[in-house]
Amino acid sequence: MVKIKTIEQIERIRQSALLVSKTLGMIAGEIKPGVTTLYLDKLAEQFIRDHGGVPGFLGLYGFPNTLCMSPNDQVVHGIPTDKPLRDGDIISVDCGVLMNGYYGDHAYTFEVGEVEEETKKLLQVTKESLYKGMEQFKAGKRVSDIGHAIQKYTEAHGYGVVRELVGHGLGKKMHEDPQVPNYGRPGRGKKFKDGMVLAIEPMINMGTHRITQLSDGWTILTGDRKPSAHFEHDVALINGKPELLSTYQYIYDVLGIETDEEEMFHQFF
Repeated sequence: MVKIKTIEQIERIRQSALLVSKTLGMIAGEIKPGVTTLYLDKLAEQFIRDHGGVPGFLGLYGFPNTLCMSPNDQVVHGIPTDKPLRDGDIISVDCGVLMNGYYGDHAYTFEVGEVEEETKKLLQVTKESLYKGMEQFKAGKRVSDIGHAIQKYTEAHGYGVVRELVGHGLGKKMHEDPQVPNYGRPGRGKKFKDGMVLAIEPMINMGTHRITQLSDGWTILTGDRKPSAHFEHDVALINGKPELLSTYQYIYDVLGIETDEEEMFHQFF
């Protein structure tokens, strides 16, 4: 059952989402060759607690860490380790925060040092597909319209769209209804209503859409061991339009990136 939120509840989700955004911004300044993902994980946990939040992933369903850190051919749910990052790696950093009774859940795939152009394109297209999906989150549309837009855009570039893992509703629980696949035919599923909050998160592979799982019970890998990218935003439906609750601006401030990609998704906050 989809839980409709009030503006006050959406504001609480936004505060949690923004703490995730700030955490990712802090992490952006620390990601470099030679740094371990376990070190980054500890930094994130301390940062979240210092800013009045609780790590949303730590202990959730038994997950052992604050961040899901998934380099290269790992799609999502990678467990931080003491293995140093290398020049040319990419790494998805997925972070959750619980604050004031509501969750934020937000992800970005970072470049480590000098990354191959082919891999940079995968990251660019995946992030662009996130906004293509967000554009469909409006009055009169349905859940599958988001996935259809993401699939159409990424498959046009020859990429594989992961089927088994999905976006989701967000609120007092990390994962609420509805599930939001990144593929499918348009015009199906729940109809969007004001007060819905979604975590939209395309997981796109350079090669096959197929995946496997490591014996740790968490880490998801691409079936052909080619790279995968993952981007995620938290979005509310207000006045029939998508309202972005999270932001990549803290990341962009650190990395020196200038873009207006988020502007069209701000009307209320």
